[in-house]
Amino acid sequence: MGRAEVSGSIEIVGAIPARYGSTRLPAKALAPILGRPMVQHVYERVAAARGLSRVVVLTDDERIASVVAAFGGEFEMTPESCTSGTDRIAWAARGWSASGIINIQGDEPMIDPGAVTQVAEHLAAHPEDPIVTLAVRAAADEVDNPNAVKVVLDRTGRALYFSRSRIPFPRGEGGWNPLKHLGIYGYQRAALLEFAALAPTALERTESLEQLRALENGMPIRVLETRETSIGVDTAEDLAEVERRLAALR
Repeated sequence: MGRAEVSGSIEIVGAIPARYGSTRLPAKALAPILGRPMVQHVYERVAAARGLSRVVVLTDDERIASVVAAFGGEFEMTPESCTSGTDRIAWAARGWSASGIINIQGDEPMIDPGAVTQVAEHLAAHPEDPIVTLAVRAAADEVDNPNAVKVVLDRTGRALYFSRSRIPFPRGEGGWNPLKHLGIYGYQRAALLEFAALAPTALERTESLEQLRALENGMPIRVLETRETSIGVDTAEDLAEVERRLAALR
């Protein structure tokens, strides 16, 4: 799948952190989906997005690296000491000249290329926004599901708070439709390096949500609404559901 050329001096990298170990689904980056490893599905969908100068898988595992090389993808090796996908991307980004970096989770084989494009185009057009992410209207069964992260915004479209709980609580007639956060982040390069250098915070540890570190340190997060959602793969059941849905699209 090809990508549109990036105009001017704006260079934006689509980065896919992928590790071999996983508590609930070991080696899930290499889990087969319709005959291709999950990391390949993610890579090909990201590569179909517009506004990216390159797409790269970041891993510390030679097994993942060899699979990416076999399907013709680009990869970079990163240290085992990187404790999160963000740390892995920040480590690699120190050697890049990119203006912006988009963190696409390696367990999102149904990620919409249009969603990646939306983040890339916003990063390029709005350098004043240090961090950009996406949200969709939450389905009824997601509002109280702790695995579906909710977000509330201010009047300018910036995040006020992210939570695994229902927010806001519908005590009155506020008319607010809950938003579900999608786990894709776009960073201006300087913001990514600043964020990765910050220590984990109390709210981040409480909710187990890394983005709260940015808010607690006064780093604004722009939230763009989109209509397309995705399914992250954390369990064998998730994997089966993704395969079913992708098979139906054939």
